[in-house]
Amino acid sequence: MLELEHGFRVVDAHVRLHAGPGRPVRGNTIDAEDLEREMHQSGIVRAVVFPGPQKGEQGYLRANNAVARQAAQRPFIAFARIDGPRDPGDGATSKLRNLRSSRHEWQTSPEDIEQYAYDDRFHGFKLDPIQDGLPDDDVLDVMDDVGLPVLVHGGRGFPPSALEETLLGREFPVVLAHFGGHPLDRSLMHEAVAMLETHEELYLDTAAVRYRELLERAIVEHPDRVLFGSGAPAVHPNVAVMEVLTLDVTEDAMTKVFGKNPVRVIPGLDRE
Repeated sequence: MLELEHGFRVVDAHVRLHAGPGRPVRGNTIDAEDLEREMHQSGIVRAVVFPGPQKGEQGYLRANNAVARQAAQRPFIAFARIDGPRDPGDGATSKLRNLRSSRHEWQTSPEDIEQYAYDDRFHGFKLDPIQDGLPDDDVLDVMDDVGLPVLVHGGRGFPPSALEETLLGREFPVVLAHFGGHPLDRSLMHEAVAMLETHEELYLDTAAVRYRELLERAIVEHPDRVLFGSGAPAVHPNVAVMEVLTLDVTEDAMTKVFGKNPVRVIPGLDRE
């Protein structure tokens, strides 16, 4: 794929990096060498990386460390993927289950959060409630204390209303991936954009958002709250950058989405 030519400093807030063992599965995860090449093709100078979901009851310590090792000496910053015992559903069954839930030894603990937060290899947290569950209050309280940004997978299994009930209103910034509507749920995306009016700690990333009118609406109405995220490797970074470049928004707004907003929210993205 040809290299894109543009005059923006682009940083990427959303990339899933292969943590092993074994080889990457094309379109699902990507290794560090291939990611660095695709970033160069796209004019992306730095990216947030995190591991994909792990099978079974093994937790994310190994995968997080593997991603952090790959990030060293490369234009990446690592987010630690976290999990928890709480069911993200909002039905009666989920609420009853959560009353009885307790953290397993392999799930993220308050001590784990402190370790990640004060390890200079990690710059934030990645949470996919459908895949990994929600942390309990003890873990969330420590996340409040450290204040690092949390990238949350949003979609039909964990809509913006569930995010509002469980994670918003705390002390850490929340970046809701996919405009909160994965996969391509337009109504949920509109709901997430509307929530920017009332939640100052909420931001949206553009990963795999295909709707021009939604991207333009969010950027025009909230130019300081939208962060570029490619969603690589499911989306090639070149394609993701081009989708923003072709929007009918001002150059100043693009400058914010591509660089200024992610750098303000996520420590470490300002480095070369």
